Amino acid sequence: MTAAGFPFITPARQLHLKQRWSARLLKILGIRLETNEPYVSPGSLLVANHISWLDIFVINAAYPAAFISKAEVRQWPVMGWLASKNETVFLRRGSRGHAKVVNGEIAALLERGRHVALFPEGTTTDGSHIHPFHGALLQPAIDAGAPIQPLAIAYRLPDGRFTRAPAYDGDVSLGQSIKAIIAEREIVARVHITPALATCDKPDRKALAHTAREVIAERIAQT
Repeated sequence: MTAAGFPFITPARQLHLKQRWSARLLKILGIRLETNEPYVSPGSLLVANHISWLDIFVINAAYPAAFISKAEVRQWPVMGWLASKNETVFLRRGSRGHAKVVNGEIAALLERGRHVALFPEGTTTDGSHIHPFHGALLQPAIDAGAPIQPLAIAYRLPDGRFTRAPAYDGDVSLGQSIKAIIAEREIVARVHITPALATCDKPDRKALAHTAREVIAERIAQT
């Protein structure tokens, strides 16, 4: 479907399919999605903490978006190809020239009213804590005057207890992560929306990154 039909259908239909496919995958894996807010302003830069490869499908099931990913993902079998066909923006680290090109691609997507999602930690955790956020990739939202929308992602068991089953951190392999997810009868993926950050009020990307991290950490602590 991605190869034969996806490039030729309308953007609205693409988003619908991306959302439907992601929701179906979550259901297959026994993941129940919960969100506290059904609406996010079009053209928002979605900023989230990062726990698992599953985060991408959780966000897409709630708010279908283009994603910013490290360039290495493009070389992954199957997944890299799928990502390249689904508006993923690949970032080559350490190249200022390439960063400018990527910033332009992100700003163009935001200006067209598309959500763009990123994980500013630059790595994953087990979900019990959050690393500092890097602010460089927030610049396109500032340039486009787009809102920054923090998303707090948490995985819990049905009784509310913390679980690290979805974690894709440290030396955990993709296979081990999938096995741990399937071993749980049900996992609840909670996406908590906090108030959007207006880039026109606080154009300092480091300050915006710090604020986004703080509100996400506070919301996760309450989960």
